[in-house]
Amino acid sequence: MKDQAYNLRRKMLLTDSVPAKTIAIVSGKGGVGKSNISTNLSILLGKENKKVLLFDLDIGMGNIHILLGSHHTYSIMDYIEEKELEIDTIICENVHGISYISGGNGLKNIVDWQEKQVQRFFEVMEYATHHYDYILFDMGAGATRETLEFLLAMDEIIVVTTPEPTSVTDAYSMMKYIYLRDGEKPFYLICNRAEFKKEGLETITRLQETVRKFLHKEIVSLGVLPEDSAVRKAVINQTPIVVGHPSSDMSLSLRAMVHHLTGTEYQGTKGTGFVKTIRKLFFGR
Repeated sequence: MKDQAYNLRRKMLLTDSVPAKTIAIVSGKGGVGKSNISTNLSILLGKENKKVLLFDLDIGMGNIHILLGSHHTYSIMDYIEEKELEIDTIICENVHGISYISGGNGLKNIVDWQEKQVQRFFEVMEYATHHYDYILFDMGAGATRETLEFLLAMDEIIVVTTPEPTSVTDAYSMMKYIYLRDGEKPFYLICNRAEFKKEGLETITRLQETVRKFLHKEIVSLGVLPEDSAVRKAVINQTPIVVGHPSSDMSLSLRAMVHHLTGTEYQGTKGTGFVKTIRKLFFGR
């Protein structure tokens, strides 16, 4: 296992390309629209001439392919378990201008993988971080030991909440859970399904003040996404809202968020922590 870690680290150091920026989209509870946001943000990043990979890690509940109106035969678990598959076999390319990878149910047992499975997983991660500008990870709701290790490896984390009190409480708990392991991890905050913009802004302000008071940390607001009937239509039609309804309130708000994300140059070396931190899950170093 140590030799495996050394070889991977050596490969990463020898590459000349700039690793992708990794962003996790998370929520404290389910049903807040996280996957919809992940899908549409990815497509809008693609429209900004970025090479984007959307990685579905909502284990057991993955629905990215449905939201994209796409179907792909293989998941990352197929690659991990079938040595004859090539990496590009599991990547579904050029779906509304982006690529995506389905997770597969076997990822829930990630900490119990054998050495060969671990190596196959790292091959995919290494390939992805050096072939894309952005990798967005649609994470499962809540936090587990496996989820935390992934989140700690990300460059940035987008937390999605709604104005509902339980959603706000769970969003704070999620941020606290991550903060206790890495107090420097950058957080962005989105309030989704706000009936009125004022309601959404008040929700974000309340969370910012709570985090500032108890965790002594600043979190950045990406803004408010309105309750929009076009969202339901887009899901039913299996066409992302920014594609099927580009002028809807939701699409315009998402576009503003993407400009916020890409408007300033990312500070620091992109992607330096992702593979390194994920490796700790398996190697403890």
